[in-house]
Amino acid sequence: MFFHNFKYALITLLKDKMLIFWTLAFPLILGTFFNMAFSDIENSEKADIISIAVVEGDKSNTAFKEAISKLSEEDSEVQLFHNRFVSEQKAAELLAEDEIIGYIRMNEDVKVVVKQSGISETILQYVVDQMLQTNHMVEDVAKIKTEAALKEAIESGKAVNQEELIKQVYAEITAMLNSNEEWLADNSNPNMSYTMIEFYTLIAMTCMYGGVLGMVAINRNLANMSNNGKRIAVSPCAKYKLIISSASAAYLVQITGLTLLFLYTIYALNVDYGAHFLHVVILSLLGCLAGLSTGICIAAILKKNENTKISVLISVTMLGCFLSGMMGITMKYVIDKNIPLINQLNPVNMITDGLYSLYYYNTFERYYQNLFALAIFALLMLGIAVYQLRRQKYDYL
Repeated sequence: MFFHNFKYALITLLKDKMLIFWTLAFPLILGTFFNMAFSDIENSEKADIISIAVVEGDKSNTAFKEAISKLSEEDSEVQLFHNRFVSEQKAAELLAEDEIIGYIRMNEDVKVVVKQSGISETILQYVVDQMLQTNHMVEDVAKIKTEAALKEAIESGKAVNQEELIKQVYAEITAMLNSNEEWLADNSNPNMSYTMIEFYTLIAMTCMYGGVLGMVAINRNLANMSNNGKRIAVSPCAKYKLIISSASAAYLVQITGLTLLFLYTIYALNVDYGAHFLHVVILSLLGCLAGLSTGICIAAILKKNENTKISVLISVTMLGCFLSGMMGITMKYVIDKNIPLINQLNPVNMITDGLYSLYYYNTFERYYQNLFALAIFALLMLGIAVYQLRRQKYDYL
């Protein structure tokens, strides 16, 4: 009986063209629009080489000159600036004519001169600040090492050329900094791409839209919803088998839609889900179960017609999407900061937050928290639905 009902529940769902469109075709169309809108956004926003100038003062800082020259080498992986050494008058002229975004005045004090504020100007100021901090660190270490060397020489009675000693200490420190590869480590995700957030939200939406499949599958078994439900209500068949088989058929259709979405985004849109693709799939499967159970629960609780039930389900789903940041990531931050309980109970947020955790974090702790929360949510919704369906009675059919 289970497989018989599973078969016809599956056929009924697949024959509903509008339902199939919204659950299978619509995510693919939306993914295409996402790709068209965001495919070139990162390339267009990549940082260009920043044009600057350096003004040499009477006491130019040699270390700064070498550092700026290093960052200005053409065909270098670390090239950040296009630099020229000029007089201050020439630098001011170049800045006024917008040929450079700013210049560095090198004298006893190093100062950045810019015409306006912006991303390039901020980068220039940041680089100079980091150089100053490194320079102060080198000076402090050199002072300590020089004093220690002088003290040791005096105690041993050796003659010391202080100027040569200072040069030697600076050379040792510089060599140490140049040879130490651990002082700056790249811990960024090689798959880091903020456009991936849009595809993560698309996955979450696809999971939650499966609630419509679950609702339609369950409605055909309810006596107050269809003639088929009336026949089922008076049949000797175990109701839990009918409910489970109908829900399984809906889940199969939902997984099929999710599989098509993954295949389309990977092979047609060239979306790279990175090294954690298996984790994305597992979370998506649980997300589908959460969406399906939400639709089943609403179908079991509400004593209304199918259109009303679907309207309630869509409203609940879209509200969850809005609060989880699908229409603007700022909303998720506002809710998490001020009313965190809402998103802790929001299945859409559990899906997106779990996917974001794979994107932003190097550990899986937050991912597993969302995975566990989704499983609890799905079981709770299914439990409420089963309890409600078991206690339903009809005066007449």
